[in-house]
Amino acid sequence: MDDPDILLTNDDGIDAAGLVRLYEELTALGEVTVVAPSENQSGVGRTRSHAAVRRDHPWGYTLSGTPADCVAYALRGLDTDFDFVVSGCNHGPNAGNYVTGRSGTVGAGIEAAFLGTPAVAVSAYHHEDFFPEPASDYDFGRPARVTVDLCRRAADAGLFTAGTLLNVNVPLDVADPEMCLTRPLPDYDLHVEHGADPTDIDAVDAIGRDGGLDADADGTVVRLHEEVWPDVVGFENPFPPTEQHRERYPAGSDRRALVDGEISVSPLTIDRGDAETAALDEIIQQYNVASGSD
Repeated sequence: MDDPDILLTNDDGIDAAGLVRLYEELTALGEVTVVAPSENQSGVGRTRSHAAVRRDHPWGYTLSGTPADCVAYALRGLDTDFDFVVSGCNHGPNAGNYVTGRSGTVGAGIEAAFLGTPAVAVSAYHHEDFFPEPASDYDFGRPARVTVDLCRRAADAGLFTAGTLLNVNVPLDVADPEMCLTRPLPDYDLHVEHGADPTDIDAVDAIGRDGGLDADADGTVVRLHEEVWPDVVGFENPFPPTEQHRERYPAGSDRRALVDGEISVSPLTIDRGDAETAALDEIIQQYNVASGSD
């Protein structure tokens, strides 16, 4: 593919260090147009808005919406026929089924896949520090260069067909990381706290989807404590490079790749109908026989 038209977006906002470095590297591959959120939109998944404000930017546009909004607008609202979409480079990993489902970075790629445009969602992690915070203290050059190389090879191999979506995690601090084909690991749990004190709940939680907490005499405040990395050392670095954690995450999983400091490449699918259905087929047949529909 010669001089492809590339759409670049992210969920950390258009001024994020990861996007800036990715833009600089991608311009060597093709014509890059940026349509990205005007502010941080981390963790919004594939949330869409009914309307958003577009503003000009030297690299394209900002949108007062989500990453999925940015992709939807660019693919259907601009005249360019984009060859593929790159989302990132995220400040932190997106590994595991639950995390990728909530990721705005991955959500942008899912929106692109649904609209028939191949996409790569790329995230950066630090093998030792895990989260690159503050992002300004880290160099996102390696994940940006890996993304360009992967996109070039995927395009040349004819992999970029409608619906293609690759979720990629690249270490910032490993000199020559190996690239591995991986699958997202289902690893999630939740702890519910009843009778939580509203005054102890932080401002973000207190805002809530329903506009705020209002525990009257008949109400009980419940707090939902997510365990997106159950039974690990801590939130700041749930994937320390120890033998214990290598054993916890099976070989071939995206989280095992992070423990080993590798580049994780997980093909994702927007087809939700690929589960085994033999048992369900039998139930449907039994129902039709019992109801006289068969």
